[in-house]
Amino acid sequence: MPNAPSTGGRDRLTYRQSGVDIAAGDAFVKAIAPLTASTRRPGADADIGGFAGLFDLRSAGFRDPVLVAATDGVGTKLKLAVETGRHGTVGIDLVAMCVNDIVVQGAEPLFFLDYYASGRLEPAVAVEVVAGIAEGCRQAGCALIGGETAEMPGMYGPGDYDLAGFAVGAAERGRLLPRGDMRAGDAVIGLASHGAHSNGFSLIRAVVAASRLALDAPAPFAPGTSLGEALLRPTAIYVRALLAAIAETGAPKALAHITGGGIAGNLSRVLPAHLAARIDVAALPRLDIFGWLAGEGAIGPHEMLATFNCGVGMIAVAAAADADALIASLSRAGESASVIGAIEPRKADAVTFDGRAWWAA
Repeated sequence: MPNAPSTGGRDRLTYRQSGVDIAAGDAFVKAIAPLTASTRRPGADADIGGFAGLFDLRSAGFRDPVLVAATDGVGTKLKLAVETGRHGTVGIDLVAMCVNDIVVQGAEPLFFLDYYASGRLEPAVAVEVVAGIAEGCRQAGCALIGGETAEMPGMYGPGDYDLAGFAVGAAERGRLLPRGDMRAGDAVIGLASHGAHSNGFSLIRAVVAASRLALDAPAPFAPGTSLGEALLRPTAIYVRALLAAIAETGAPKALAHITGGGIAGNLSRVLPAHLAARIDVAALPRLDIFGWLAGEGAIGPHEMLATFNCGVGMIAVAAAADADALIASLSRAGESASVIGAIEPRKADAVTFDGRAWWAA
């Protein structure tokens, strides 16, 4: 064995001294094992800790599946979690942003993996985040089969962390959305959001700063709740309600997850080139957070609609004759839905707006 190089009398450096604690990481993996186990479903039975996660499509009941994958993050909403010390819901956001993108294809989310990066691993915070991820997976009916924890000193400030999520789903061949039978006269149905979800938080944080309100102050738009807690309300997960509605009614011709870019930026992605959607802004659900943002930030209607979901977290397109049945199915699953517009021949823009929003100045 060759002689070890001389250190010139200096103490030998270790990985832990440089800021990375492998033992803490191993302890973290053990701590979250019960959380991941709580998300098991048919097709996902292995324990975490291997080099990769496994999923058996046959055990999940698929015969001729097409795989559907999505990845996303939570954005600067994480800054509010860090500033308030509330880390339990951003994991739900992370799952929601991925699985909602999968279900709009008519697919069932099957499994999820996460990536958690920080300058220094704080096990209590990380476990709280993963508990939220596990809760999101349970809501979506998908398994948390693995992930990665990265400790990177110098990349993140004290207390900061970042999240990324990766989800895979499947649908039987021939059952994917959008369908090819959309036509003028179809109804546009909006599913109510739970708030701002996970989009527009750079603007939201600017409004908070302009308001001079502390995050622990009472929320002007949510009595009995602090501002930070109200803003951190997690993204709705629409998976179970939509899969049930598809199975029960067969009505949805297209679905659109309303995230960054608002209704126009997302609904336009599922419309054929010859069709457009006309949205009645006055018919959008009333969520007081958007009135506060528009008023406190002096944000104009165009900017509001281009940045936020404005009360609609998911949109379905269905034949007008099927709208009532679809809304009833969604209601039974606990979702509030209503007709907010209609499909028409396209003349110019893919999505146009009529009416006056209740929150418009």
